[in-house]
Amino acid sequence: MAPKRPAKPASRAVMSARAPEPVGPYPHARRAGGFLFLSGVGPRALGRKDIPGVVLDNDGNAASYDIETQCRSTFDNVRRILEDAGSSWDKIVDVTVFLTDMKADFKTFNRVYGEYFKTNLPTRTTVEVGALPTPIAVELKVVALV
Repeated sequence: MAPKRPAKPASRAVMSARAPEPVGPYPHARRAGGFLFLSGVGPRALGRKDIPGVVLDNDGNAASYDIETQCRSTFDNVRRILEDAGSSWDKIVDVTVFLTDMKADFKTFNRVYGEYFKTNLPTRTTVEVGALPTPIAVELKVVALV
């Protein structure tokens, strides 16, 4: 009788050494079967207190922001997490977008999104939210294949 192999865990947490630290007790992603589920990813940068595309006031609130800069930084963070988890940009199958100001930012977001998703066109949902956990204007929730 052949020895039994240890069971593979149903899912595995993934932390990227190249993405900003999560703002709570959660991993950057979780691998389950052939899928990779990313936690919400925004434009913050690893090891930095300032946020790309955000100017803060003295109380730490966003005084102004550049949605294009935030989008590009967010997409770069998503790419880093995917790669560190054994996936890639072209394996993204679903994206949920959270914007804090749909009216002001959707057109720019859509244009930048189109630059990043030229060949791979995942399903997408875009919603407006009243706030995000840090003073950012965009966050992505991504599902990809591994």
